[in-house]
Amino acid sequence: MFIGREKELTEVRDFLKKNSGCIMIYGKRKVGKTTLINHVLNGVENTAYYECIKDSLKANVDGLVEVLLREKILPARIEFASFQELFKYLNSLNGTYNIVIDEYPYLKAINKSETVDSIFQSVIDHSLINLHLFISGSHVSMMKDLLNEKNALYGRFSTIIQLRELNYIEASEFYSELSVYDKVAFYSVFGGSPFVNEFLNSKKTLKDNIISTILNPSHSIYNYADNLLVSDFSNVSGAERIFSALKNGKKKYSEIEQALRIEKNGGLSKLLKPVLNMELIFKKQPINRPDDKKKIYYEINDNLLRFYYTYVYKNKSALQVIGAEAFYEEYVAQSILTFISHRFEEICRDYFSLMVKNGNLKGIRNIGTYYYDDSIHKTNGEFDVVLQRKDSYEFYEVKYHLSPMQVSEMKKEEAQIRSIHGFDVSKIGFVSVSGFESTPKGYICIDGSDIYSG
Repeated sequence: MFIGREKELTEVRDFLKKNSGCIMIYGKRKVGKTTLINHVLNGVENTAYYECIKDSLKANVDGLVEVLLREKILPARIEFASFQELFKYLNSLNGTYNIVIDEYPYLKAINKSETVDSIFQSVIDHSLINLHLFISGSHVSMMKDLLNEKNALYGRFSTIIQLRELNYIEASEFYSELSVYDKVAFYSVFGGSPFVNEFLNSKKTLKDNIISTILNPSHSIYNYADNLLVSDFSNVSGAERIFSALKNGKKKYSEIEQALRIEKNGGLSKLLKPVLNMELIFKKQPINRPDDKKKIYYEINDNLLRFYYTYVYKNKSALQVIGAEAFYEEYVAQSILTFISHRFEEICRDYFSLMVKNGNLKGIRNIGTYYYDDSIHKTNGEFDVVLQRKDSYEFYEVKYHLSPMQVSEMKKEEAQIRSIHGFDVSKIGFVSVSGFESTPKGYICIDGSDIYSG
């Protein structure tokens, strides 16, 4: 099932309309890069798809030759000493050819990185008169390095696409018949990876899907979560410790240091850098404190990995001993609604972001959290869904409840917000996944159907 990616499809098709050139497509594992490329090139003549192997450059040249033979682009087996020689030959043929070099970082596994990039600089500069060259890869930080001004491939790509997970609306097409309440729950646990969502059974409950996939050590989803960090990090244990410390919350630098018992000598920065570069965690600040380094916090940027490191990672032995169903009841059931509620806050921020991008919400300068410090009552904290306008802020309370939100609850929330000293409130709104008892004047009321209306 191919879902979403309309913008990316258009970009790739526009690239193919050019006489020649090189396109770069990258994103984390199982996000749908190969599926996107194959979807566009399906049925297109003179196309060759090659996935690199962690071997010598010559072994990869020979591997690409095998693909070109199979696709009948090469008339007969020809020996080529290098990629430059092979592409020079392809460039001499009549017609236009589409060559996909997938998992490009694998070429650098045992070959000098600068050499590999220089080789393909030469290919792009001298041998693309009649070729569309696709360079794709899953190691995000290594692919992003190709865009660095110091890299040999800097400026060589006519189109650059970073493929991210499907958003919550797109992902819901995998379980479109569910209620909004359940759509939020499925996305909060399983995220937006097409690979993951294709395994879900929308006729079964969230609990049953969790038990049969992420709590099943023989399932592909479990193995995806368990091995994602192993495949791309030299310091796997360090990355796993960071994920385990973050779990389903957000933590400041000092809190992570304390949780991991790391000395305050810059050691944590070294652990964080590669994980941040891979974009598996993100760093954020309250929108009203953009320059306050003490308010920076870190979160896991993947719902499935959040779930795995919240519940499974440190309890693998228990899962093996007591089995998935008992594990769910003992470890997951008590807090799963809290887990989903935190993720619903992120969904709501994404909702407002999509509204702005689609032109349906004007005058918004930023969307995020808002930090307050009430010196009178000696309290501080954060509002999780806030919209910043030029001279004001809009505050939204978010509720993931099975029943509609009551007016009395709305008034109570308003009173609590207005009791805080130190900031002005322009508008107060509520986002309730199950709707509202009624929608009194003076409030902005957004229900689950609004969020999924697109």
